[in-house]
Amino acid sequence: MSGPWYLAWRYVRYHRMKSLILIVCMTVTIVLPLSNHLLIRSYDREFRARAATTPLVVGARGKRFDLVLKALYFTPASVDPVHMGEVDRLHDGPWGMPIPLELSYTVERGRYPIVGTTLDYFEFRGLRVAQGSLPLRLGQAVLGANVARELGLCPGDHLFSDQKSLYDITQTYPLKMHIAGTLAPMGTPDDRAVFVDIKTAWIIAGISHGHQDVARTDVDPALVLERTDQEVVTNPGIVEYNEVTPENIGSFHTHAPPEELPLSAIIVVPNSDKGATILKAEYQEPQRAEQILDPTKVVDELMGRVFEVQRLFDAIFALVGVATVLFLVLVVLLSNQLRQREMETMSRIGCSRWTAVSLHGAELAIILAISVLLSGVLAVVVVMLAPGLAEML
Repeated sequence: MSGPWYLAWRYVRYHRMKSLILIVCMTVTIVLPLSNHLLIRSYDREFRARAATTPLVVGARGKRFDLVLKALYFTPASVDPVHMGEVDRLHDGPWGMPIPLELSYTVERGRYPIVGTTLDYFEFRGLRVAQGSLPLRLGQAVLGANVARELGLCPGDHLFSDQKSLYDITQTYPLKMHIAGTLAPMGTPDDRAVFVDIKTAWIIAGISHGHQDVARTDVDPALVLERTDQEVVTNPGIVEYNEVTPENIGSFHTHAPPEELPLSAIIVVPNSDKGATILKAEYQEPQRAEQILDPTKVVDELMGRVFEVQRLFDAIFALVGVATVLFLVLVVLLSNQLRQREMETMSRIGCSRWTAVSLHGAELAIILAISVLLSGVLAVVVVMLAPGLAEML
């Protein structure tokens, strides 16, 4: 480093406060639009990759975005239920394999979603067991890799579901779920989910439950309101089991027709392109209460709206950039006034006017280079920390 560059570097180091203020202003101006673009591009790739691996989603009509995001990312958005009868109808048809999803419940005060599904889901997503086994009976759960790591749980431990409403005493108690296994990390939303059998999800919902056998004659008479040869009517005070064990598993039953059991969504894997086309045509009938969606198209539409908002932010960032440039011009002009004697001294020792201009240019170039470097590092850090920060918020 020699000539104007050496003098410029010494000047920047000597006037630390002035240089720091300029670096901060330029770094903020650069890092905001840069991190914004990197974040949106990152989420765009992630959304499209997840959508591309999910052929079709069936759910109740309305809330297209909420339905697809819930089925793909297990978001807490509220969607109207679709019923198990729709799964049976799709099973009976020749066009595709349905995978039911019940996504209404969570653990750890909403940190992790509970995914009620069938074993077909694990095969469909390519999920592999790292320890233990998949949930093979009622009350068992398998943890995504991140859940197991963050909670420090392993097969043999247990985990309670969240109570739906803390102040509603009519709600069922949290279910104590036995951890059957943990999954290998996949780098997908499945890493942050707790998987249970679909019937276990209905126990959490209170649709299915287990309690002592009230048909026995030695049961407490205070629990029985009416007894006939066909049925036994019990007192609401009867205690339901909040844990499924080998001793009480036979007492669990469902008080609803199987075809009316609720689901959040259904993933449909068509057998062929022809099957997908026929399924889409079937759900176009106006009298149907369900809709079928292509996640790729829905995500394309969603990201299209995001990019429209991004263009608005780009315009705002451009105005901020113009303001920063004007601020730099003002600083340079004021600095020239304060450095007039310095410039005169340089002229007297034989430096040309071009040397003075080069000195100012080198100072700004050094500050700009430092700002760009810091902006790049900060933007990468923001992109890496964004998922964790979003979860905390």
